[in-house]
Amino acid sequence: MAELVYRPVIGLARTMFKVWDLKIDCRGSENIPRSGGAVLVSNHISYLDFIFDGLAALPQKRLVRFMAKESVFRHRISGPLMRGMKHIPVDRKQGEAAYAHALDSLRSGEIIGVFPEATISESFTLKSFKSGAARLAQEAGVPLVPMAVWGTQRLWTKGHPRNFKRSHTPVTIRVGEAMEASREQYAGAIT
Repeated sequence: MAELVYRPVIGLARTMFKVWDLKIDCRGSENIPRSGGAVLVSNHISYLDFIFDGLAALPQKRLVRFMAKESVFRHRISGPLMRGMKHIPVDRKQGEAAYAHALDSLRSGEIIGVFPEATISESFTLKSFKSGAARLAQEAGVPLVPMAVWGTQRLWTKGHPRNFKRSHTPVTIRVGEAMEASREQYAGAIT
């Protein structure tokens, strides 16, 4: 399948990382499956987290389809890019369509990126998780892949001005081992 938008956006992002002189430390990419579906779950501290989380999948030659709030898809610049990269719009009041879209994508072997906090954490600590990521993994029969990102909040986050100057900002990305979202293990968390 041709990726007419995603691959050029990756190239642009990598160029911007060099311009900003970011110090990116990414470890654990080998934990992302080389084939088949998976739900990548990450903390959320910046508007740019999806770019860095997606970067971690590239060594495995995988592209991540992120679930993102629907308003991002209506923006005149980000909207065409998000649609072109086949990310999944989420209407927070009626999430059934996004859930079904993500489930179909997982079953067809895609990696779906989810921020289970459902919003940026302004305190930079983990908020309560929504159950959708675990439910998707259970229903599709795919693993959950935990991730953590740190440093992106220094570039662009909620309530603070953007900082796209050459800043030498360290960005840390860690990918944990894939885990099964078994019904027994998560029965209390899934409603």
